[in-house]
Amino acid sequence: MGRVEAALQKAYDGKRLDREEALSLYEAHLLELGMVADHCRKRFHPEEIITFVIDRNINYTNVCVTYCKFCAFYRPPNASEGAWFYTNEEIFQKIQELVEMGGTQVLLQGGHHPKITLEYYTDLLREIKKRFKVHIHSFSAPEIEHLSRVSRKPIREVLVALKEAGLNSVPGGGAEILVDRVKEAISPLKTSSEKWMEIHETIHSLGIRSTATMMFGTVETQEERLIHLEKVRSLQDKTGGFTAFIPWSFCPDHTELENEVEAASGEEYLRTLAISRIYLDNISNIPTGWVTEGYKVGQLGLFFGANDFGGILMEEKVIAATGVAYQMAVDQAVSLIRKAGKIPAQRNTMYEVLRTFE
Repeated sequence: MGRVEAALQKAYDGKRLDREEALSLYEAHLLELGMVADHCRKRFHPEEIITFVIDRNINYTNVCVTYCKFCAFYRPPNASEGAWFYTNEEIFQKIQELVEMGGTQVLLQGGHHPKITLEYYTDLLREIKKRFKVHIHSFSAPEIEHLSRVSRKPIREVLVALKEAGLNSVPGGGAEILVDRVKEAISPLKTSSEKWMEIHETIHSLGIRSTATMMFGTVETQEERLIHLEKVRSLQDKTGGFTAFIPWSFCPDHTELENEVEAASGEEYLRTLAISRIYLDNISNIPTGWVTEGYKVGQLGLFFGANDFGGILMEEKVIAATGVAYQMAVDQAVSLIRKAGKIPAQRNTMYEVLRTFE
């Protein structure tokens, strides 16, 4: 038996793979890899229910001082045009629209604005909680680190203040690839790999759950992707605080990297999704990525280890700034899941089923 076949068999048998074994899976036959990943998915989710959450991404400002090379969304503080900052009333109106369509999750995420204080965020969260019964899944690790610098408070103190004000969980953005060689190349002013890990460990220690992400397809190697997965798996072993892992491919158009890298293919996305499911044997939920991959590849992801269709994502702007602007309605999600032979279900942020669509 060759090393690829041995790695696939080991994964199928429910045994943990090391980095070298997982790396060999980049050479596996794609459909065989998908079958093993789907088998691994069934250990967590033996039923054929595929969930989704009705949420809204509110990118409240695009003003940012981090200047990531992979980002087409940000505008510098001195931008003469194209910059915005939503008022509280505009944010409340957007949440009202979400609630009216049965949504449950609000993701507040924005640029690293140099003048926004911690008090602004805590006041905003309290006002949201007064007005709406929604789960606030907001502020990535880099935003939290930025708030720590602006407020001159320790990260733990910032997180405690946000939690007391109404923060319920934290998205995994800002991870990109958790290898500093990569981060230095694409986002030198952003949170380091070690700091991202430290922030999420602190988040978990406070009883707050978070997700982990991986943006692949910039300048990283396949081995560096596995190093990333290894770090996520290790922290999950330690804290158990990740609810989900979300891999997604980089969209280069309109970024500083558009002439340096090509967008990942659908085959590469499906392979990376499957390897993530196999390697991350301690994370229950892995959504498929229709936002960056499109509807059909996103649907195929349901056969490559994914158990979730992600969020409906009303008003997503960050990825849309690259020109990739897929939108999704509830009936579309239900139809795509059904046509894959699965049972669609709406969930909340903690992956608890709220209703099924038989």
